[in-house]
Order: sequence, then C-alpha cells, then structure tokens
Amino acid sequence: MPARKKSSRSSRGRRYGKAASKSVEGAMRRRKKGTLRSGKGGKGGRVKSRKQAIAIGLSEARKKGAKVPSKKSSSKAA
Repeated sequence: MPARKKSSRSSRGRRYGKAASKSVEGAMRRRKKGTLRSGKGGKGGRVKSRKQAIAIGLSEARKKGAKVPSKKSSSKAA
C-alpha cells in the first residue's frame, strides 16, 4: 500500500505555537471557573463567551511572546 500524503496544512507548519495553546487553555479554564474578566487590569465584566475567552488567551500569549499570528486589522470602507 502506498504511503499516505500529509495534509497541506501540516506541511505549511503550525499556525499557533504550544505556548499559545496553553494560554488559551488556561483562559478557558478560568472562564468555566468564573474568574476570567475582560478589560484592562481585569476590571471589566465576567467573560461568558467562548470566543471572547479564546481572544483573551491569544492576547495573553502574544504579550508573553508566543508564536501567534498578529491581529487582523479592521479595514474600513471609504
């Protein structure tokens, strides 16, 4: 039987590093526990949204210098 070809995604390399994934994992855990808060210094409201928890985790990973793609800049139509 011929060897299976790797998917094109894996050949391009990982998009996020392991440290980024750990950071997101921690944010998700804090969300479930009810201690994850949004805003500067955690003064904002309690985070309930899964997507927001992921965004916070990736943001924290970025600050630590983990391999995370930069944020997509919002383009405004003129």
